[in-house]
Amino acid sequence: MAYEKIYIGKGTQVPNLQIAKVTLKLEEIEKIAYEMDGVKYVTFEVARLREPDKFGRAFTCYYSKKVDQSQEPAPQKSRKRKAKAPQAEPSLM
Repeated sequence: MAYEKIYIGKGTQVPNLQIAKVTLKLEEIEKIAYEMDGVKYVTFEVARLREPDKFGRAFTCYYSKKVDQSQEPAPQKSRKRKAKAPQAEPSLM
């Protein structure tokens, strides 16, 4: 089993605190909500970006989805074929 990351939002760091403030679309959150013992939950990850984007957002939010690799086609390895050297034509003389 492998996991696929589905990105749902971005955020910024709160000045002078170790807190990330994120903004998410409610429609996206409702899609991933699940219920357990009559209580609704949402699970997602918040990760720091290597570099802030052009709007200064330094965090990204995503959830992980299990992907069954047996259902996916295996990636094809690209093979580079060597070009054959041109063959000399037999001379008739």
